[in-house]
Formats: sequence, structure tokens, C-alpha cells
Amino acid sequence: MKQQLCLVAALAGGAMPAPALAQGQGQTTLYGNIDEYVGYIRSSSGASIIGLNDGAILRSRLGVRGGEDLGGGYQFKFTLEQGFATDSGVMADSSRLFDRQAWIGLAGPYGEWRIGRQNTEIFMAGGAIDYTDRTTFGSLFNSFGIPSRYDNDLYYKSPRLQGAQLTLHYALPENAGRVDNGPVVQAMLDWQEALWRAGYVGLAARPDGATATVRNRIVYHNVYVNYQYGKGKVYLALGRSNNNTASANGLNTAAILSNISSPNNYFAGTDLNAARYYNLAQVSADYRLGPQLRVGALYGVLHDTSGGGASARGFNLGGYYDLSRRSQLYAFASRLTNNRNAGFRFSGSAGPSANLAGADVNGQKLTGLQIGILHKF
Repeated sequence: MKQQLCLVAALAGGAMPAPALAQGQGQTTLYGNIDEYVGYIRSSSGASIIGLNDGAILRSRLGVRGGEDLGGGYQFKFTLEQGFATDSGVMADSSRLFDRQAWIGLAGPYGEWRIGRQNTEIFMAGGAIDYTDRTTFGSLFNSFGIPSRYDNDLYYKSPRLQGAQLTLHYALPENAGRVDNGPVVQAMLDWQEALWRAGYVGLAARPDGATATVRNRIVYHNVYVNYQYGKGKVYLALGRSNNNTASANGLNTAAILSNISSPNNYFAGTDLNAARYYNLAQVSADYRLGPQLRVGALYGVLHDTSGGGASARGFNLGGYYDLSRRSQLYAFASRLTNNRNAGFRFSGSAGPSANLAGADVNGQKLTGLQIGILHKF
């Protein structure tokens, strides 16, 4: 870990942020954030746990980004980013030097092109989903699971025209010996104007044709609408996905198609849960009480359309207090109610290192508290 952090620092050595790039001039910036919180979770089973966790809002990370002005309105760009846990100092993924992002790209008058390991548009649209950026205990979209990033990703983002912008992804599977294993494809159409934001973001992937006994594609569809009113904003989000299955941690605590590209954007197509689709709906709002304090609330439902009793509902209350432009205190109180055959559990931007599982999650009501601090640099 020490050697890897030194490498990142070396790549960014001597960097000086600049407002713009002159032709032929390069710019490299070291950036990141540290997010740590005390989390308390209690189950209606009677079990409870308290722990120091990483990433309620933003998973702690360290990155290097930069670019070069090529002239004629074109610019070369790159980002290398790794995640780590502040409570233990370990890497988020010990098998990767840059587990979060590793891409190069070209931006110009007709849009931006990138290639490499990249965040999904579903992940990047979190700020349009609810007032918590869809990352805290209380967000049902977060408890369901969010496809976050994929390898071998080809990306295009259009210029914004009349408030609208289109983004496309095509992540190659690159699985030697696999037959008919499709790419992970994504599309996002986002529209913004002074007070309103609305859009659609979706993802689809096909299973391996050689192994698949369940032919369902894994899909994720999301529609969102935001309205800015005075000192606050109202958020409405609707979702539909079949990317959910059981693990040792609970009846609904795993993804069929990996949310972080392992291994190489591939899934076998043998999980019967791929035929079970869930509809999600969530509404939230926030309000700025003063220059430093913002409060909010949300309520959501997660419906198992198969009739299998794996539905859930939840709500959240919380607030943010800005200590400075870069540092922020936050606190949230959340409740998640699983139906008899549901086993969803709390998650933050990163999965809590201190969490409940199994019988303390399946069919239970969970109450959670988070109090922490976020610093960006």
C-alpha cells in the first residue's frame, strides 16, 4: 500500500492547478477525499453493532488527473484513481493499483471520448436521485446496489445542446474462451435548465452463451426529475432492475452482474434470480436553513414484482454542516423494513465494515445512525 501511494504521489509531483491550459502545456493534479463515520445499526431481531466505517457519502480515495491542450479546441485528459479505507488504511481492491478509475480521453468541440476503466452513468447520476447523493443508509437505491464501474469501457459524451446531453458506454467483455458474452452497454440522456433537471440512465448486459441456463439480460433502468425551489430541491426517482441475488450476508445482498467489473464484465447466466425484477420509487427533498446547514428527508419503496415477498421500504432524515469549503460534518437517521422474504441491508458509499447479516437482516427492520466528517482535497 505504501509503495502504491508513493507512486500516485510521484505521478502528481510538482503539479500546479491552473484555470486553463495553454497549447502544449500540461497540467497534473493530485486530489482525493477522506470520509469517515461512526455507524450504529440495530435489527428487530435484537442484534446491534457499532463501528468506525469508511465512506458514508464518498468512499475515501486518492487520484491523479490531468490533461494537455492540443490546440483547435481539443484537449487530452486522463484520470487514475484508487479507493482505500480510512478506518484501516487498506486498499479497496488489493488486486488493482487504480480500482476506481484508469482512463485516457480526448475532449473537443464535438464531445468527449474516453477509453479505460470508468465509472458508470448510473453511479455518476447519484446527485439527481436524492438529497444524499444516493449513498447513505436510508437510500433504497443504495441498498439495492448500484453498478459502479467497468473495465475496457469505450465512452462518448456529447456537447450539451438546448440543455440536453447524451452519454454512451460500451464495455468489452474480453473473456478468453467465452462464447457470445455480450458487452455492458449504457446510455444516459440528461436535460437541465435553471430550475429543472430530468433524465434517463440505463445499463444492460447479456450472459455467457456457453454457460447460460437463464437467458435474461441484466438490466438497470432509472428515470429522475429534480426541481429547485427557493432554498431547497425536490427529487423523484424511479428504477427497475433484476441485478439482485442472495449471498451469505442476506437474501438480497449480492449482484448477479458484478457492480465493479469482476471478472471482466462477465456473468455466467445461471442464477434464477435474474428472472426476478424489482421496481424502485423514491422521493426526497432538502432545505438550506442557513449558509452552512442543509437538512433533508427521503422515503422509498422497493417492490418485488415476482410476488415472492422480497419487497422493502425505508426512510431517512439527515443534515450537512459545512465547516469550510472542503470540510463537512454530517448526520443521518435511517429505517429499512424488509418484507418476510427480503434481506436488504444498509450500505454507504462503501459497504460498512461493521454491519449486520443473515438472520439479523432477512425479514427484519433495521435502524441506522451515521455521524461523520468528510474532507476533500
